[in-house]
Amino acid sequence: MKFGVRYCNTARYTKPENAVELVQAAEAAGFESAWTVDHVVVPEGYESKYPYTDDGKMAGGKNDIPLPDPLIWMSYVGARTEKINLATGILIMPQRNPVVAAKQIATMDFMTGGRVLLGIGVGWMEEEFAAIKAPFEARGRATDEYVGVMRELWSSDMPTYDGEFFSFKGAHMQPKPVNGSVPIIVGGHSKAAARRAGRLGDGFFPARGVPTDLFDLAKRTAEENGRDPDAIEFTVGMPERIEDLPELVKAGVDRVLVPIMPMFGMKAASASGPDDLARWTEIIDQYRDA
Repeated sequence: MKFGVRYCNTARYTKPENAVELVQAAEAAGFESAWTVDHVVVPEGYESKYPYTDDGKMAGGKNDIPLPDPLIWMSYVGARTEKINLATGILIMPQRNPVVAAKQIATMDFMTGGRVLLGIGVGWMEEEFAAIKAPFEARGRATDEYVGVMRELWSSDMPTYDGEFFSFKGAHMQPKPVNGSVPIIVGGHSKAAARRAGRLGDGFFPARGVPTDLFDLAKRTAEENGRDPDAIEFTVGMPERIEDLPELVKAGVDRVLVPIMPMFGMKAASASGPDDLARWTEIIDQYRDA
């Protein structure tokens, strides 16, 4: 089992010096990855329903909190670390131009020695899509296509693509990712997300709990599409009690993400910032081969 820390580009870690301190401490403690979150803008008074709270609003109660762009934040801390993977959890894929995003992500992966994990999601805030002029109603189709666009640009010597949203022929792009591609981890707590993970993902990251029914759906979908279901990596958030980790191993979880602090009323065990990360070394070592 692997352990990561989340959500690192928030709270006091939006400041450069604190961000570096956090990720260096996580690396020293043995954490495998540091995960970020994404919103380009949060329009005041949005009415779209946030799917993970009872009141339909994002946790924290404020719309104007600092939230650095995840890719730029990851590049910054990546230059000050050596081993820890840098992950988006998630990047709102249909809001990004996939050709430009492919270049940015490949460059970061190349410059950091192959340490990028790309968690993606379709998004939920219609007002944000409108501000960016991104396709909200077609965001599922767009996400599927954008994954294909990026993988083509990353892997082909003569990248060519003909889709609904993007088409190009012989669009050379360098540098390539270190390992020929970047792992794509599909985020979301829905059957659609599980199926997308099965069809085209290298991993699946449901937003809440350990939904084994969605894990099974992702695996079935992978089989239906001629893919190896055992190759899909499952990532979940830290449970409320460390003592519950063995149950996650039994459920087939590959990675657990520990909150960097007890944010927004989270009950899960947290890392409580850089000063507390060292105490996780023993836990990480205990479950590393689980």
